[in-house]
Amino acid sequence: MIEVKDIHKSFQGRAILDGISAVMETGKCNLIIGASGSGKTVLTKCIVGLFAPESGIISYDGADMISMDAKERKLLRQKIGMLFQGNALFDSMTVVENVMFPLNMFTNWTLAEKRKRAAEVLERVNLTEAHNRFPAEISGGMKKRVGIARSIVLNPQYLFCDEPNSGLDPQTSLVIDKLIKEITLEYNITTIVVTHDMNSVMEIGDHIVYLHQGKKQWEGTNKDIIFSKDQLLNNFIFASEFLQDAKEMRMIEANQKSPK
Repeated sequence: MIEVKDIHKSFQGRAILDGISAVMETGKCNLIIGASGSGKTVLTKCIVGLFAPESGIISYDGADMISMDAKERKLLRQKIGMLFQGNALFDSMTVVENVMFPLNMFTNWTLAEKRKRAAEVLERVNLTEAHNRFPAEISGGMKKRVGIARSIVLNPQYLFCDEPNSGLDPQTSLVIDKLIKEITLEYNITTIVVTHDMNSVMEIGDHIVYLHQGKKQWEGTNKDIIFSKDQLLNNFIFASEFLQDAKEMRMIEANQKSPK
């Protein structure tokens, strides 16, 4: 579990985060959503320690990250997996070498041990045939799966995903969402996903934090969204006529399933 309490962050005198508090739950896909400039990226960077908030508390399973010394922070970072928006794969390394990169940084394992672990996670993301290929030789969806494999190779307790479906077609996006959800449950990870993808919100949003102009505007599940009366949230989520129709259909289905 990751908990943030009353986080404030400003740049050049302008408040970007204004008293945000939220709990990111273990074993769930915790989504941070909001329009561009709402503060979701800054909040995420504060949580992982890239930015220091002016005030507030950020705790990982009860341990306050802000008060940690350098050694403690290094140990914490070893428990964090990162899936980057642009994949951040090394072009000069093969798929298996990319996945082994965190093992080279944080372990003293033998080469055989590292290759064995990399093979295990590549098999988990269904990339058993791509070990010796380079990033330029694989598709965008495959690159994303390599990124996922690398992010879990150290058995992290916490997984951060920045726009995991960026640049992917809808079908591949569904595959990536399903994989993130499965891994979260399988490894009992605290997963935080920053996304603009409303399909992801509705499919894997176990816990959702909606930011608006640096404040937490709404918090709940993807099921709660269907019945939300928050106009700002509805305008953001159901901006198009198609999504408005989808909301109405989901409300009808939910009412039909509810006990009389």
